[in-house]
Amino acid sequence: MSETTQTEITVAGMTCGHCTAAVSEELSALPGVVAVAVDLHPGEDSPVTITSEAPLDPATVASAVAEAGYSLR
Repeated sequence: MSETTQTEITVAGMTCGHCTAAVSEELSALPGVVAVAVDLHPGEDSPVTITSEAPLDPATVASAVAEAGYSLR
């Protein structure tokens, strides 16, 4: 079994399940990502844990979050 890497980010502006789904979909599409877990705090900053097969480029992660319509904190 290969090892995985976890990347912790904080996303601003999510308020509902649709927001969570949009961010999760964009992050899941990144190469090597095997799981995305969002701890939604409506109206506040929400922590997101990304599990991947290798470390992720921070600019790529930020771009995926922006594509979903949100920003990193």
